[in-house]
Amino acid sequence: MFEGFTTSKVETTGAMIHAVTGGTGPPVLLLHGYPETHTMWHKIAPKLAENHTVVAADLRGYGDSSKPADGENHSGYSKRAMAQDQVEVMHYFGFDKFAVIGHDRGGRVAHRMAADHRDRVTKLAVLDIVPTHKIYHNVTKEFATAYYHWFFLIQPAPFPETLIGNSLEFFVNRQFRALMPDKVTPEAFAEYARCLKNPATTHAACEDYRAAASIDLQHDDADLSRKLVCPVLALWAERGAMHRQFDVLATWRERADNVSGKALPGGHFLAEEVPDQTLAELKAFLAS
Repeated sequence: MFEGFTTSKVETTGAMIHAVTGGTGPPVLLLHGYPETHTMWHKIAPKLAENHTVVAADLRGYGDSSKPADGENHSGYSKRAMAQDQVEVMHYFGFDKFAVIGHDRGGRVAHRMAADHRDRVTKLAVLDIVPTHKIYHNVTKEFATAYYHWFFLIQPAPFPETLIGNSLEFFVNRQFRALMPDKVTPEAFAEYARCLKNPATTHAACEDYRAAASIDLQHDDADLSRKLVCPVLALWAERGAMHRQFDVLATWRERADNVSGKALPGGHFLAEEVPDQTLAELKAFLAS
């Protein structure tokens, strides 16, 4: 799915990160969402690599990246720790300044990266999210229904891990084939299923969400008065729940001065559902 790309394992100070790289030109880092891997970019990355050096990585805990310990207050899966991994990955490949594009959980890691590493992130694109802090302080019945997993996965271990593990095939089919009929390719589905069959991946993903409801909020509280300095592109799904709960552009303008964006005619998994439209917006943003 990533023909011409090179696969690497990069040791960072906190984890071993699995990544694929390809192309030439200005560097761009692609970060995936839950419950996916870097594979989610397979319809976009090869075309983006025509004009950019593309690094698509598995977040710590996901895919073929390592699964570090939970840490105190879930710090092992804080977005700060996950962002630090990826900054070190980009440094390993020779890039100390780069653009970052994140979907879902990857967007939250990218947001934290742009806040913590202002001298490194040149541009930030986020797909179908608004900041975590905003969501947890403005939960409605509609949002909790659409994003029920946020509140399921944060329950203490091993409750969600056990339920998912006992119904893994049903869970995987619900997450992908039911939500994206005819959009997720058989090859991508097989890769997601392979990774999710590892109980350590399920636990790490839960820790990602537990961190978002604990230590990440502490980090966010400390940053509320500091806006991001890089340009931000926000894309969201017309058929998703995010824009029904939030004015996406207005919400991101609370966190950054230079924000643009629009809705795209798909559901939450934009890079796989509407790859051509998503690619066009990302290429225009990166070239601006």
